[in-house]
Amino acid sequence: MISETEEQLGILGIEKAMALAKERGFDLVEVSPQARPPVCRLIDFGKFIYRQKKLEQKHKAMQKKSEVKGLRISLRTDKHDIEVKVKKAREFLKDGNSIKVALIFKGREITHFDLALLKMTEIKEALKDVAKVDQEPKKQGYNLFMILSPL
Repeated sequence: MISETEEQLGILGIEKAMALAKERGFDLVEVSPQARPPVCRLIDFGKFIYRQKKLEQKHKAMQKKSEVKGLRISLRTDKHDIEVKVKKAREFLKDGNSIKVALIFKGREITHFDLALLKMTEIKEALKDVAKVDQEPKKQGYNLFMILSPL
């Protein structure tokens, strides 16, 4: 038996241990049932549960959830602007996020699908050292999408 102050109380019978726990205002908890004799401990079970929940919350808060970040471009997006967006995409990938590159067609631009694929290929090539393509460029209405994830 172990007391609330971590000191060993020796081997006690179950009735005696229960009486001691009740007298001191603690709960009797079996810590190691496989041991011979089983090890029990005096603790405030409510406090113990509270600490466990706080510890779980802390661990959960420390976990990084992966997000899907978005990059929007159009056919008229110029080289320098694409370089800036690629630089930002590298930061997102370094943080472990996936990227959804969306090329939006405006008006009659949709007839120049080949130029849009060239822009997407340009981005893909610029990021090939830090990202892999999860989804090749795919057309949906007036949009062309591509999904990249970190290596």
